[in-house]
Amino acid sequence: MARIEIDRSGETFTCEDDTILRAALRAGIGFPYACNSGSCGNCRFTLIEGEVEHGFGKAAGWSERDIRRNRWLGCQAIPRGDCRIKLRLDDQYRPAIRPAKTGALLESVREITHDIREYDLRLDRAMDALAGQYALVDLPGMTQPRAYSMSAIGEGGALWSFQIKLMPGGAGSSVLAGLSHGARLSLDGPFGTAHLRPEAPRDILCVAGGSGLSPMLAICRAAVADPRCGARNITLYYGARGMADLFDTAILPHEADGTPKLRFVPALSESAPEGWTGRRGMLHEVVEADLGADLARHEVYFAGPPAMAEAMERMLYQRGVAPEQMHFDKFL
Repeated sequence: MARIEIDRSGETFTCEDDTILRAALRAGIGFPYACNSGSCGNCRFTLIEGEVEHGFGKAAGWSERDIRRNRWLGCQAIPRGDCRIKLRLDDQYRPAIRPAKTGALLESVREITHDIREYDLRLDRAMDALAGQYALVDLPGMTQPRAYSMSAIGEGGALWSFQIKLMPGGAGSSVLAGLSHGARLSLDGPFGTAHLRPEAPRDILCVAGGSGLSPMLAICRAAVADPRCGARNITLYYGARGMADLFDTAILPHEADGTPKLRFVPALSESAPEGWTGRRGMLHEVVEADLGADLARHEVYFAGPPAMAEAMERMLYQRGVAPEQMHFDKFL
């Protein structure tokens, strides 16, 4: 077991069969991160003393410049012994729920769209999570876990559901498509900071593209059920290329009496059938055209393909939305 000391902060934690980032989060430390899979680079640290190795040597978020400066990715760095590291901790990353590992059973699979499936995993032990968070799932034959956002946390944390896009030729997608009911998996979580803030006083805006629907649906479901959000308007925008990419709105949450609680706005970016009266265009442009200056009066959550998320972030900054009102996990 390695002892990790964070230079000048006084924080120390132990790491055994784990990455430095995940061990820190399990210890309740505010170690900055986002994707947890080596792509974003948000979890870089400088190694002052000791030795580490990368679980994924060709991580996209790790550059030759980082190597020259003895900088490593917390989500990939595995210590070979005691280490002293340097980084700037941030309380916004201190986990409200400390992540843990558990086994899980694939209980059921449902079709959401022609290329998105919802997978229900029954955990060996119930674990709580916040709406909008994600887990790392180990898939058979894969050397690195895959990060998937939960669409629901059910049965007191015993059942975690994930909506996952089946990508043609995708390594993880191919494994998922071949799994049968009863398959055994292991997962680690929860992770992520783009979770519902029910205490925030503003109306709630969720924007999703593709499988970004999963965390946005979780946030909408939680907001509808939470009395603290009772007086707030909740709006979900969903961007799709064409009609085949839209989902059955029956999966959207309703109040206990069956009354729709949220406003749902679909937008098609490429092909729309004759007679389509809904929104058309790129999702961030549709949201801006509809809400404009009112955006700053919302708590904004968004998830989707990197290009869509980057366009949303730029547009929200330009519209004067404060950074603390924007919630998204950066996946590249």
